[in-house]
Amino acid sequence: MKIVIATPLYPPELGGPATYAKILFEELPKRGIEVELVKFSDVRHLPKIVRHVAYFFRVRRALARADLVLALDPVSVGLPACIASWMLKKPLVVKIVGDYAWEQGRQRFGIKDTLDDFAHTKRAPFFVRLLRSVQTRVARRAHTIIVPGGYLKKTVSSWGVPKEKIRVVHNAISLEKIGSVPSQVERLHRPLVVCAGRLVPWKNMDKVIDAVASLRKKGIKTSLVVVGDGPERATLASHAEKKLGSACVFTGAQSHADMLAILKYTDVFVLNSSYEGLSHMLIEAQTLGVPTVATKVGGNTEIITDNENGLLVPYGDEGALPFAISRILSDKSLQAHISTSAKYSSSRFSINAMLDGTISVLDEFK
Repeated sequence: MKIVIATPLYPPELGGPATYAKILFEELPKRGIEVELVKFSDVRHLPKIVRHVAYFFRVRRALARADLVLALDPVSVGLPACIASWMLKKPLVVKIVGDYAWEQGRQRFGIKDTLDDFAHTKRAPFFVRLLRSVQTRVARRAHTIIVPGGYLKKTVSSWGVPKEKIRVVHNAISLEKIGSVPSQVERLHRPLVVCAGRLVPWKNMDKVIDAVASLRKKGIKTSLVVVGDGPERATLASHAEKKLGSACVFTGAQSHADMLAILKYTDVFVLNSSYEGLSHMLIEAQTLGVPTVATKVGGNTEIITDNENGLLVPYGDEGALPFAISRILSDKSLQAHISTSAKYSSSRFSINAMLDGTISVLDEFK
């Protein structure tokens, strides 16, 4: 069998699709499946629209000599892959890890709704409605859809996709060589709280800044590290300067190895999102045994069991977040229990388990 993987990201680019594509590219050939990558990064330098047309022709050319195409999102690479598969009459498998239309709406078009509310409203700017139409049509035309968790299966099903077409295959993470902790992080006063990821509105990192500030007012001299980059960086940095001063460091985007080093070095990892499909960062923190506080939303509850391998807090409860962080920092036995349980539970997200699940989907098209 030969497959084409259409991916929006690939290392050294960061992100879940990049990690996933790299693992499949390296591991599937060892199991008898030939892989040809078609990377969107190869056309990203071209003008808009032109890049998508050029990408379509690359996918079509590759798919002409393959058995099926696996697209790692439903829009930027999913639409070209969908058209190519239709023209060549070859199967299309799409991996969906989030609602692309909602994410773009939150970042660029002033959408304030949570994902669950957005799924039930028809009111949205034209471009957001267009993106929603594209991802829905691609999902409905796909022969099979892979999602990383039950929450996203429910989300995609709400688009009118039959549940029997949707297969849950958990994400896997690869803990490469651990890198080095930046000197600016090492200079911070401990204990350290870390939040990491793309700096976008639904990550709510401003509330993590507020939580650490409230702990410092109570005499808990905690410092904060924010790892990542994105459209909210300037706003967040200004907010942190007012609230925390030199007790907060923004590292910007880091290599995966250095990000893992920072994560391992920290005392508490915080994920304060209003929405998550199945967070790679959360799984990585679990695998490293880092005590974690996460919001009780989306796929977070598929990874974290409250008071076992982490602490869950209600989204939007500004008092619950600093309280949960302080619980971990003040209770050594709780830290040890969470760390041990986290390492044990993370075995569900092994590379072998992900590969077995993915291959079981691909084998249906032999």
